[in-house]
Amino acid sequence: MEINATSIKVPNLQHVRLDKDGFELFTIENANGTKVVACNYGAALVSIFVKDKRGYCEDVVLGYADPSDYLTDEFYIGTVVGRHANRIAGAQVRIDEKVYKLSENKPGFHTHGGFQGFNKKLFSVTSFANQNGSGVVFTYTSADLEEGYPGELKLEVIYTLDNEDALTLEYKASADKTTIVNLTQHSYFNLSGNLSETVYNHELKIFSKYYLPVNQIQVPTGELKSVTDTVFDFTEYKKIGADILSTDEQIVLSKGFDHSFVLEQQHTNQLKHAASVREPVSGRKMDVYTTEPSVHFYSGNYLDNVKGKNGIVYNQRCGFCLETQHFPDAPNHPHFPSIILEAGERFYSKTIFKFGVE
Repeated sequence: MEINATSIKVPNLQHVRLDKDGFELFTIENANGTKVVACNYGAALVSIFVKDKRGYCEDVVLGYADPSDYLTDEFYIGTVVGRHANRIAGAQVRIDEKVYKLSENKPGFHTHGGFQGFNKKLFSVTSFANQNGSGVVFTYTSADLEEGYPGELKLEVIYTLDNEDALTLEYKASADKTTIVNLTQHSYFNLSGNLSETVYNHELKIFSKYYLPVNQIQVPTGELKSVTDTVFDFTEYKKIGADILSTDEQIVLSKGFDHSFVLEQQHTNQLKHAASVREPVSGRKMDVYTTEPSVHFYSGNYLDNVKGKNGIVYNQRCGFCLETQHFPDAPNHPHFPSIILEAGERFYSKTIFKFGVE
């Protein structure tokens, strides 16, 4: 990637404006040398550099060296997903007795915001540095009926990196009509620092006793099923690769893990510990906290010959996602936490990725 621009320095933050397509890159670095690179296209997290137990700093997320590759990306790599993350069966939603037809971008359902969701939008950006850390604010206005969603939605996505190696993601939104909102960050992590190898050796713990089984089009059936005595039991640390080739019907259907885990059945908007991941060779660890009622664990099942950074090719299961969000297909299941945002109300959600070593 060629960058023909002048770097603009802010305390602990570097901004580079590229000479094409309106792309901008922001590099945030803390006192420990932890570094985050974000792009205004799709509010993408391009790189996260984190030290291992030897003090060696490596990139731990999949991404593209050239931001223009995000234009053709089919895997939502590192981007913000919305207006509704995950799937809605029938590609429609009923709000105030009116049915809105959403983009049916997959046969039988709407997923990840449609054909041109937030992952395909150019955000406006401002940067900041304060006592809590340094970061960027991405803003985008989604027009009324964009991808079928009612109401003009004003969105802010805020990334803050502090000196405790915590990357905080905040989402703020409001709309002039009652609508639905369910946002997530779709980064693929590989804490080994070797982005070409599988994540089988990573040990995962999810603070959940229930998961959401899915049907033949991978939409939740509505059941909240206990993880006890199933391959979905991550209540204690377990290697991601331990059961990924299981003959369990749900695993076979999804070609691996691609399921939501219930953190709370009634949404409280309280920050809670969602998951912990550790990679034994590097010693890196990541803890995930969120105000969302579920975390969707995706084991990178569909990655295939994706040309990423530094000439690395991403293939199946070389990265995993922990997508904090509301339950998929919530509009079709009244007992799921609601994703309705009333006109004039303020939407707020927070997720923290906390890095460390052990």
